[in-house]
Amino acid sequence: MMVNFLLAYCGLWLLGLLFSVVRFAWVRPPAGQPAPTEVQDFPRVSILVAARNEAVALPRCLAALRALHYPLARLEILVGDDGSTDGTAAVAVAALRGYAGAARVLPIVGTRGAARGKANVLAQLAEAAKGEVFFITDADIAVPPTWLGALLAAAGPGVGIVTGITAVRGPRLFDALQGMDWLLSLALVQVVSDLGRPVTAMGNNMLVTRAAYEATGGYAALPFSVTEDYALFRAVLARGYGFGHVFSAPARADSLPMPSWGALLTQRRRWLRGVQALPLRLRLELAAYSTIWPALAALAVVAGPGVALGIWGWKIAVQGLLTGLAFRRAGLRMPWGLLPLFELYTLAITAFLTWAQIRGGKVVWKGRSY
Repeated sequence: MMVNFLLAYCGLWLLGLLFSVVRFAWVRPPAGQPAPTEVQDFPRVSILVAARNEAVALPRCLAALRALHYPLARLEILVGDDGSTDGTAAVAVAALRGYAGAARVLPIVGTRGAARGKANVLAQLAEAAKGEVFFITDADIAVPPTWLGALLAAAGPGVGIVTGITAVRGPRLFDALQGMDWLLSLALVQVVSDLGRPVTAMGNNMLVTRAAYEATGGYAALPFSVTEDYALFRAVLARGYGFGHVFSAPARADSLPMPSWGALLTQRRRWLRGVQALPLRLRLELAAYSTIWPALAALAVVAGPGVALGIWGWKIAVQGLLTGLAFRRAGLRMPWGLLPLFELYTLAITAFLTWAQIRGGKVVWKGRSY
């Protein structure tokens, strides 16, 4: 009886994953809006970058922003220095020196409403911004020259918020595993989003129209959250605006990897707060996705390790196929040889998040506790 139940459960889990593979491979969103041809027809765009002690990463980010393919007369770059102690502001000024477009580095002083941390920086940058559309990214991100156009194409009538994809890239084995983790997760998010069910936005690669942002009251009016991007996403949808997700190389943001396991687990613990705010149905689906591990362990006990290993092999194969499709769509090469090691990586992450959920406690974010 128990063996049959576990086999049925694992079979349904694999069928669900296979459905994701098929849908991700064959379903494509509409082409989007054509780009304007006259400079005056391009929307005015403000790029908002929150920075706290980012002197090392920021030059790479700003160099990418300086290379964007967009009329300079319709573009401004705003960097908010959030009390940095490493000379971030001076580094930003130097990185923007000689830029022909509009760019400013703003010191962040005081707070706006309930906003704290990154949300407070973005609230103040939005106050200073002149654009009709806000693009939000992070100091550890480099975007392609096509970034603005790729997200704008998805911001059709009624759409208030659009999210691109993020690829973690670096030379280490640990960096490659993080990259696989990100693109697999984002492929699953894309599948759910393509079904018309909103999941989340990502504040390192995000567009929000000024109209949608102001309709929410902005970050100053939103309850504080350590996942401020998700809080804004929910608020925008609650005001009746639509959303978009763009899974393509032109919309891909390249992120620096977390430098250590400790930093990675701290990041994921912060994200866990955002997961707790998801609708119940999505939380149950995420929980079901993670329960494959205890199901395989139980199957190994009641049916033998050979059966469990066989199903685990199918999991690796189907999940690897989805990951490979995600890499291809993102314009990157998949490190196929890392699939077995990636299984151990995901198992470790799942175990940590389960423990963190039970333990609770404060989250440390940019040197501040929340």
